[in-house]
Amino acid sequence: MTDENHEAGIPKVDTGAQQEYSAAQIDKLEGLEAVRKRPGMYIGDPDERGLHHCVFEVLDNSIDEHLAGYCTKIEIAIHVDCSISIIDNGRGIPVDVHPKFGIPAVELVLTNLHAGGKFGQGAYKYSGGLHGVGAKCVNALSDWFKAEVRRDGKRYQIKFERGHTIEPLRVVGEAPAGVTGTTITFFPDATIFTDTIEFKFDRMTTRLRELAFLNPGLIIELRDERDAPHRKETFYYRDGIIEFVRQLGTNKEVINEDPICISGLRKVEVEYDGKKMDDDVLVDVVFQYNNTYETNILCFANSIYNGDGGTHLSGFRGALTRVINGYAKANGLLKDKDPSLSGEDVREGLVAVISVKMPNPRFSSQTKDKLVNTEIEGVVGNVVYEEIKTFFEENPAIAKKIIDKSITASRAREAARKARETVRKSALSIGGLPGKLADCSDRDPKKCELFIVEGDSAGGSAKMGRDRRTQAILPLRGKVLNVEKARLDKALSNKEIQNMITAIGAGIGDGEDEGSFNLEKVRYHKIVIMTDADVDGAHIRTLLLTFFCRHMPQLVRAGYLYIAQAPLYRVIRKKKEEYVQDDIALNRKLIELAVNDVTLRRADGERTFSSEELSTILDVLVNLQRYIDSMQAQGGEFSALLKHRETCGDFPEYLVKIRCGNDEEVQYFHDTEALAAFSNENRDLFIFGVPSEEELLANPLPVREGPSRRALTHELHEAKAIARLLVRLEELGIPGSMILSEDAPLFELVEGEGDKQKVVSLFSVTDILETVINIGKRGVEITRFKGLGEMDAKDLFKTTMDPEKRELLRVVLNDDNAVRADEMFTILMGDVVEPRKNYIVDHALNVRNLDI
Repeated sequence: MTDENHEAGIPKVDTGAQQEYSAAQIDKLEGLEAVRKRPGMYIGDPDERGLHHCVFEVLDNSIDEHLAGYCTKIEIAIHVDCSISIIDNGRGIPVDVHPKFGIPAVELVLTNLHAGGKFGQGAYKYSGGLHGVGAKCVNALSDWFKAEVRRDGKRYQIKFERGHTIEPLRVVGEAPAGVTGTTITFFPDATIFTDTIEFKFDRMTTRLRELAFLNPGLIIELRDERDAPHRKETFYYRDGIIEFVRQLGTNKEVINEDPICISGLRKVEVEYDGKKMDDDVLVDVVFQYNNTYETNILCFANSIYNGDGGTHLSGFRGALTRVINGYAKANGLLKDKDPSLSGEDVREGLVAVISVKMPNPRFSSQTKDKLVNTEIEGVVGNVVYEEIKTFFEENPAIAKKIIDKSITASRAREAARKARETVRKSALSIGGLPGKLADCSDRDPKKCELFIVEGDSAGGSAKMGRDRRTQAILPLRGKVLNVEKARLDKALSNKEIQNMITAIGAGIGDGEDEGSFNLEKVRYHKIVIMTDADVDGAHIRTLLLTFFCRHMPQLVRAGYLYIAQAPLYRVIRKKKEEYVQDDIALNRKLIELAVNDVTLRRADGERTFSSEELSTILDVLVNLQRYIDSMQAQGGEFSALLKHRETCGDFPEYLVKIRCGNDEEVQYFHDTEALAAFSNENRDLFIFGVPSEEELLANPLPVREGPSRRALTHELHEAKAIARLLVRLEELGIPGSMILSEDAPLFELVEGEGDKQKVVSLFSVTDILETVINIGKRGVEITRFKGLGEMDAKDLFKTTMDPEKRELLRVVLNDDNAVRADEMFTILMGDVVEPRKNYIVDHALNVRNLDI
């Protein structure tokens, strides 16, 4: 910027132009270092979604083995230490030394970007993992990563840390004849995944169910070892996506009883390395209509879910609209003067699954959310148009039902457009906002919050207690309309729904008509549902969630919808009153209260811990106790674990529980080699995996006289987690020699002062936690908190509305939970009563807060 500009009043900006820019400022990231520096390029944001994407990257390789015809079963195990294993019975990653690169193939594909068997060498024809970056990215983003390969009658193992090989490939035992496969186990790096490293069982079931549907005959098993008893789900669907569509249409009144199945093979001309050649593309589409007003289309390419659709989706949509309009006019169901049905009309009530398999799919990003092969739009469109046209000609009764529904949808869409216009004009005529709305003064949507409050009573308290600058209050009278049972035009006639639409200011419904929803016009970026914690409050909250998810899904997907979390408990101690949200928070509060009244010191008198140090120690001990409980559920003992470490210098990797008749014996093994040696000597006890009948015939187990003997092997993921926590305790001043004692006390917990001082001797580090919690319960009055309507303005703001203290639950609607959310809204709010009754019966014993 010149001095003339500065003198003319243009501010002078320091652009940093004086900084040196030469070759020294240019750097090159080697190997997997680029992945660690920029994980977002490979897995998306390293949040909860990115964490689970790592699992699916590894899982995709096992699915590719199934597509190649070699894998029939995949197991996913979430271990107690937050590591996770993906186990398949495919061919196993090759372990021989690569002729060009001079390292084992398994090491090559797990440490070098763009290395793999999916670049046209003939190992895979249809594959989801195409870029050669999936599993090695997971390796790079893992604190530790281990691969076990079963091939050629041997078991091979290789270990990594943050992408670097720490234990080269080696043979660790024998594999039964004919048993092959790969096991990948990894522990996410908490320095990368700073939000969480906790895998969510329910989040994974959605994707695994989809994969089982898309790969008929494949068994996928998910188990969670973190809590006892272990959760487990198995997915297996013989009829594939036909069953998928049937399940998506469960509890809905269907238009065509049997799903319509379309399948076709087309050749497309593609160019590889300058040469043109033909490739086969398989198209499978299954769809069914129901009497609802929603559209649910799921798209997959080589079993990879494409949440943003892509060219296969646009090909299907265009063909469906063309064929329905063409058939309707050719058969007099639409008059020549009638306007053509829109895509929105023909897709109302449609449930469809589109699956394409192709040799060279291209995606918009590494996360594979959108298919971008331009040739696929024409291929899918051609198959869908021809097959549906033939189906309609052969099944005119079903064709008429579908077209009648589309015509009804067209008329309802026009009625909804007029109703939206009426609501918009009404809002303008009365000044734009409903009379009940107590608006805020700030006009920046990013700063503004709208609280939708149950009833005038709570609304009055909320209005008095709010921050008027940024918090708006909209009270609702009674229960809003259940929009699951009503079309949009009827919903728009409901006064409470009109008030919400007008207050939010963004319109409603899809489409390009004036009055349709426009995210940019939302007046509040936090819309908070605030209802009582009773049955009526839960019902109103569910009705509101149904409205927002069905008619303003863009708002929910943007993360603007929240649920206020009123505290469950009031804790009073020494006239000090506090609120806590749930049972976990209550226990945390009891520990916090006790910490201020006790002192922890070592029994040898060498150290006294401060309150802050004791708090940190207790946090570690909470997790330590969880891992100890899990290990004990497997038959292990904390004391035996410590004794093994003292003898062998480290914790064991495996626990084997041997049952002989009514007797039980537990043995620990330091590493894989020790376990393999023992299992080879006692082969009647050990079976790696479940052998098939053919395997048993080819290699029968020896018969032993006397009581039956059986060994249960448990990989001690708990020991790995316990080892990390003991290192942390040592950093806090508790060495390994002061974990457990049978003779002399290790610690003293001092309570009170002077003559009232009480000293408790502790023989184990775990006794500290139990004793502190018991002390925290003394002199505490705990009261279960009641509904929002019973709070005064001060309490309501302090517990539920104050941004500094409140807890809000964000409503998340994304590709991972959309199918489950649709199913739940249909069960809870739909027309069919039987599924709702069954749901209540099935979950009656799980009720925690019963309002009688």
